[in-house]
Amino acid sequence: MARLTAPTVTEAPWRALVLAVAGLYFLVPLAASVVFTVDVPGQGLTADAYARVLGTEGFLPSLLLSLELAAATIALVLLLMLPATLALRLSGNARLRAVVDVVCSLPLVVPPIAFVAGIGTVLKWGPEHLSRTPLFQTFVAVQNPDFPFVLVLAYTVMALPFVYRALDAGLRAVDVRTLVEAARSCGASLPHALLRAVLPNLRGALLNAAFLTLALVLGEFTVAQLLGFRPFAVWIVNISGSQAQMSVAVSVMSLLVTWLLLLLLAGLGGRRTPSPTTDRK
Repeated sequence: MARLTAPTVTEAPWRALVLAVAGLYFLVPLAASVVFTVDVPGQGLTADAYARVLGTEGFLPSLLLSLELAAATIALVLLLMLPATLALRLSGNARLRAVVDVVCSLPLVVPPIAFVAGIGTVLKWGPEHLSRTPLFQTFVAVQNPDFPFVLVLAYTVMALPFVYRALDAGLRAVDVRTLVEAARSCGASLPHALLRAVLPNLRGALLNAAFLTLALVLGEFTVAQLLGFRPFAVWIVNISGSQAQMSVAVSVMSLLVTWLLLLLLAGLGGRRTPSPTTDRK
């Protein structure tokens, strides 16, 4: 069995150098963007560009809409994929696993333009052919501008490859069958065994899936724009076309908002309830 060895003295500088180069690659353009937004010739340092962004009409409604869409998409995609991946792991069916793998990878193959064109065709076909059926109201409801559920459905499909890979990687690191059999031998039902024995060990995988889905929803532009809705990404593009400094300020703010949300999600997911043993100490 191979043993893990500590990094040698010659390896440590190379790792530090690689990390430093990667950090400069990401931080230097961001720092230059921040300087461009706050350094006004003749006025010195000022945050006027960011104040104008916050005071621009549509900033808060579009951001809240994107957050609502992200929360709904995370809930829906996990509700679909978590039971499916658990069932695949427990069944051990290699053929079915290959089918699910291919199906979940299809959104990476289909271009977003073709995907949204298909959605638009269905949305136009439905009201024309189902106007006298109860489904007509369903087509109207999913296109409500206040909360376009059709975007949640589209984002769920687009997030399938990332969520599936994250959950599959987490399940590969856990002996699900042994955990379930141990819980069942103690008298727990199958749902209770999955809830209390398996899910706590998938905390990292669930957080990774939520991270990827949140980043996808906040940054997605093509589908929302072509369907005529205005979440945060569409608002950024529409508002930042005329003024260069304000355009860069909006981009910087979008990055900061995404990072803060990811850190908040990581912080909430990293909290653990104290065990009974620690309570007795």
